[in-house]
Amino acid sequence: MDLKSRVDAAIDAALWSRIVGCVVLIHQDGRPIYARAAGYADREARRPVAGNDIFRLASCTKPIVATAALAMIDRGLLSLDDPVSKYLPWFTPKSPDGSVEPIRIRRLLTHSSGITYDVPDDVSTGSDPGPAMSLEENLRRLSRAPLAFGPGQAWEYGMSIDVLGGILAAINGDPSDVEAVVRKYVTGPLGMADTHFHVTDPSRLAVAYADGKPEPIRMADPQDVRNDEDPDKVDTFSPGRIFLRDRPQCSGSSMAGTAGDFIKLLDAWVVGDLLKPATRDAAFVNQIGALPRPKDPGQKFGFLGAVIDDPNISGWPVRGMLHWGGVWGNNWIVEPKSKTTVAVMTNTMREGCNGPFRDEIRDAVFP
Repeated sequence: MDLKSRVDAAIDAALWSRIVGCVVLIHQDGRPIYARAAGYADREARRPVAGNDIFRLASCTKPIVATAALAMIDRGLLSLDDPVSKYLPWFTPKSPDGSVEPIRIRRLLTHSSGITYDVPDDVSTGSDPGPAMSLEENLRRLSRAPLAFGPGQAWEYGMSIDVLGGILAAINGDPSDVEAVVRKYVTGPLGMADTHFHVTDPSRLAVAYADGKPEPIRMADPQDVRNDEDPDKVDTFSPGRIFLRDRPQCSGSSMAGTAGDFIKLLDAWVVGDLLKPATRDAAFVNQIGALPRPKDPGQKFGFLGAVIDDPNISGWPVRGMLHWGGVWGNNWIVEPKSKTTVAVMTNTMREGCNGPFRDEIRDAVFP
C-alpha cells in the first residue's frame, strides 16, 4: 500500500471505538503529502471534524513555548546557563536535602530541573479544575514546594516549561502574559492565527472525549480519568477551563489550536529560518546526557521533545526522530533526515496522545 492507503487504514481502524475525531497532516520538506479530517468534533450532535477545527493542545503547548525561548536565546535575551532566579528572584525551591541550588534554563527545557507534576493542590497544572489566578501567583505557589531531586540529577516530566514561560513573560515585560511572547516570536511570524491560550471561536472547538469501552466517553466538567501510569490513581481534568480568561497561562498545557497551525511549527524547525541552524541542531539531539528515562528506554530528550536514541530498544523506527504528545489527544513526529513532519490532533484522551493510535499512525508513515 502507498502512504495514503496505510494512513487511511490506520485512521479507519481507530474511528468510533477508540478515536472520536481527528485531523492528520503529513508534510515532507515543508510540502503537504497527506491531509485528512475524519470522525466527529461533536459525536452527539453529529458534527463532523473540519480541517480547521480547534483542539486543546495540552503538552503540545510545550514545544511552542520552548521554541519561543530558543528564539529569544538566539537574540541574546537570555542564555541556556542563566539561573531561573535571575528573572524570577522568588523562585528558589529547595532540593530534597534542603539546599537551594540554581536551576538553569537548560534544565527547564530538558525536564531535568527537579520540577515534576507532583505539585501542591493549590497549584494549577493547566488542565485541571483548580483555582483561577495569575501565572505569577501560580508559579509562586509552585516555588514553595520542594524539588523531587536536585537540578540535573535526574529526568522527570513536569511543570518546567510553565516556569520557563514565566521567565519569558517577565523578560517581555508582563510576568503573566505568555501569549504576547509566543505571538511575538513564534505564532505571529509563522502565521499560527488560531493558536492561543484562549479559544477565539468556540464553535470550532472539538468536544473532549476520554477513553472508554465500548467507545470513548464524552467528558464531564470536571472529569476523572484513570492515570495511564498508575491504575490506582485518577487525574481530574476540566474541558471548560480553556474558556476562562483569568486562569494562569500555563506554558506546559494551556493552549488551543489547529493541526494546520501546529504543523507550521514543525516545518519551521526543519525547513524554516525561525531558529539559527546551530540552535535548531542542538534542539534535535540528546541534551540530557546519560540521565536515564526508565519509562521510555531507548529515548532521550532534546530542547523540544523526546529524541530516539536507540530504535531497537525504543520501538521507534529511526534514530534521531523527535516526538511528543498532549494528553487531550494529540501527538507529533519530526524525522529530520527526510524532513518529514506529522501533526495528529484528536479529541480523545489518552488514546490520541500515547495510545496505540499514535503508534499505528507512526508505523503507517514510517513503515
